[in-house]
Amino acid sequence: MKILITGGTGLIGRELIKLIMTHHLVVLTRNIYQARQKLAHISNSNLNFIRSLDELSTLDDFDAVINLAGEPIADKLWTKQQKKRICDSRWSITQQLVSLIQASSNPPRVFISGSAVGYYGDHQASRFDERVEVHSERFSHYVCANWEKIALNAKSDNTRVILLRTGVVLSMDGGAMKKMLLPYQLGLGGPIGNGKQLLPWIHMVDMARAIVYLLECEYAHGAFNITAPNPVSNKEFSKTLAHTLGRPHLLFTPKWLIKLLMGESSELLLDSLGAKPRRLIDAGFQFHFSRIEPALSNLLHHHH
Repeated sequence: MKILITGGTGLIGRELIKLIMTHHLVVLTRNIYQARQKLAHISNSNLNFIRSLDELSTLDDFDAVINLAGEPIADKLWTKQQKKRICDSRWSITQQLVSLIQASSNPPRVFISGSAVGYYGDHQASRFDERVEVHSERFSHYVCANWEKIALNAKSDNTRVILLRTGVVLSMDGGAMKKMLLPYQLGLGGPIGNGKQLLPWIHMVDMARAIVYLLECEYAHGAFNITAPNPVSNKEFSKTLAHTLGRPHLLFTPKWLIKLLMGESSELLLDSLGAKPRRLIDAGFQFHFSRIEPALSNLLHHHH
């Protein structure tokens, strides 16, 4: 297959590329030199880079497009400018890809586009799957809903569209896990807020495997929750993390402090999102890590 990838040097992109590097990959990146360094483990014959989608007038050459680009949502305070950056970095590239797909006479058979469980907004203590009705005023819902709407415009009899409603991806190479570990390593770890909010986690290995599965599963289309089948409460997560690290689990971080430090983006830590991967399981996908304990112990003890 010839596959166009955006966000290929990001956390998920790098892991995904390890699994599909026998295919012919074209990676969109602003900095080709840096991208080469990050993907140095892949044979050059299978890997090309482009700096801009303007270099393409159609996607007739491609069998698949995987769109993972986007400004990290949790890295900075949500100022007006940062919110705009978060939206633009997702929406405009997705719109460009959709326009290229629409301009193709022989378009890619599949368009896989990023989204996130933030689409659902806060769901208190309930667990839910893709069938749930969503009415949310949250910024994360606003970002994801419009992002998905744009991506779905690529859908036709020739192209199936898959939306990846990604949970909290656990990886030792970055993302949420890196941020969470520090307080625990200092012996200061503990739950956030009342700790009851559900955390829709997924092990990085399953994250990448799920994308490959949906890429190859000819009849899969629409929105999929890319989360492990057993979401856990924030309290249970932090207890397991402390236990796995052999560290105390003492302090809790009060809700007001998180809100003070993070402002509106505190919804990323305080909202409860017990998303279940019903459609992924129905499509036949099998998780390597469906429970939090083995997932954390794998990440913390097998990391080199």
